[in-house]
Amino acid sequence: MPMPSKKKEINTDDWQGTYGDCVTLLLCFFVMLLAASKIDTVVFENIRSGMTREFMDRQVDKPVTLLRSDLDDDLRALQLDATATLGSDHQGLVLDIESDTFFKSGSAALKPSAYPVLRRLVSTLNAKRYHIFRFEVQGHTDDNPIKTDQYPSNWELSSARASAVTRFLIDNGIDPTRLRAVGLSDIQPLYPNRDAHGEPIKHNQQRNRRVRLRMDPVYK
Repeated sequence: MPMPSKKKEINTDDWQGTYGDCVTLLLCFFVMLLAASKIDTVVFENIRSGMTREFMDRQVDKPVTLLRSDLDDDLRALQLDATATLGSDHQGLVLDIESDTFFKSGSAALKPSAYPVLRRLVSTLNAKRYHIFRFEVQGHTDDNPIKTDQYPSNWELSSARASAVTRFLIDNGIDPTRLRAVGLSDIQPLYPNRDAHGEPIKHNQQRNRRVRLRMDPVYK
């Protein structure tokens, strides 16, 4: 009696390779999302741009990177390299300008020399390509107390200075819904106001007296 022919084995495991590749890609995607939620916006933009380029084969604008480049040009043109600092954090861009650029001591009235600086900033910030940004103007003082009828404490002075800059931005074309003003007195110094013996460090106090402009993109 002839032996029955042996059935040809069929490989049914091919799907496992494809499945494994899909799971790996998904894992990498969620790891990138998690990483982007904890790092600064410049890195987020690079991830977003890279993914769009790979999966959709097109370039994506990098508004934070572009704005930083434009503001660097503005600061150089205004010769503010020694009194202004531009940086970034996990939310967006941060521009610190020493208060002496804008105000006299104990005052919240803008000096005439502040106008060309602020007009240049308005021209950049109001560009259409930066419409996704929202702005927070912060007033900061040093730890020397003020006590006048108009400004009973540094809280009132820092708030008035932030409001003065904000009003100027609005009067020169920035949409008020993109702005807010915050006075922070002396609670967020960049550098120690005093040394270990309690003596004031004049240079540090000067740098702590500042107007900070936060520029945060709102991605939809």
